[in-house]
Amino acid sequence: MPTPRKALVSLEDTPYYHCISRCVRKAFLCGVDRYTGQSFEHRRDWVESRLLELASVFAIDICAYAVMSNHLHLVLRVDAELVKCWSDIDVVTQWQKLFKGDSLNHDFVKGEMLESYQQTIINKRVKEYRLRLIDISWFMRALNEPIARKANAEDKCKGRFWEGRFKSQALLDETAVLACMAYVDLNPVRAKVAKTPDTSDFTSIQKRINAAMKGEQPPTLLPFVGNERRDMPKGLMFNPKDYLQLVDDTGRIIRDDKRGAISQSSQQLLDRLNIPQENWLKLSCEFTKLFKGPVGTLQELDRYCEHLERKRRQGAANCHRWLDIA
Repeated sequence: MPTPRKALVSLEDTPYYHCISRCVRKAFLCGVDRYTGQSFEHRRDWVESRLLELASVFAIDICAYAVMSNHLHLVLRVDAELVKCWSDIDVVTQWQKLFKGDSLNHDFVKGEMLESYQQTIINKRVKEYRLRLIDISWFMRALNEPIARKANAEDKCKGRFWEGRFKSQALLDETAVLACMAYVDLNPVRAKVAKTPDTSDFTSIQKRINAAMKGEQPPTLLPFVGNERRDMPKGLMFNPKDYLQLVDDTGRIIRDDKRGAISQSSQQLLDRLNIPQENWLKLSCEFTKLFKGPVGTLQELDRYCEHLERKRRQGAANCHRWLDIA
């Protein structure tokens, strides 16, 4: 039986999660169907637009994403503290950006006087909405269902478009987050559908590169705040230039027509996290092959399994081999 989602998510241990959704049909999610020759490339825009819209509704940040021909990769950060700061009206307002509310919800948002029984109903709803707005399952549901309906209408058929369950894995430390983000950002290069990260359409890395050229960071993605800014309320603990350089260096190495090498700035980042080059290349290129469950050092993995009362440490051997570096 599939593991319940509540047994995979532990916000006490980490807010970072890698999610994968796959299309189950012969026809592609995007790209060109080799059997019919029909192009579904426009669906990439559907997915990206919906994804970035959801980031402005849920208390969930997007670290990285890649919309591939038959699957979608996401690295998400759950911001449990943000949703605590929202007032009850804010919570209902956010929820109704996606789901149509009834007259009671609308009256509450407008500040209308409510009967005691109505206020009781609203209080129960607010509590439920507040939990849903930091729930990865609801985030993926809000992403996948509209895409499936539009694709079914376009294909003139009914039935399941995505796999029954999306896959998710906890990223328990900085190394796991960095490696998973690079793995996601380099997906098009590794699949040979793009030659460089900046030509990888409908990916977070392309959006970050385009913003960096203007000296900015994309507002729809979780920003880099640098290792020296640990006092910041939230953000990725890497320098944006260092991360982009590392992804570019790694992309050149994995290409057959390039003689790439890890630059000095990239090596400094790897040294800070105590990651040997050979381990980094393995992690950034084979992340989902190496790890089927939570990713982190054995110490982090033990803590995660203890909090979720899991007796089996899935993937402990590979976590020890590739992440526990003396």
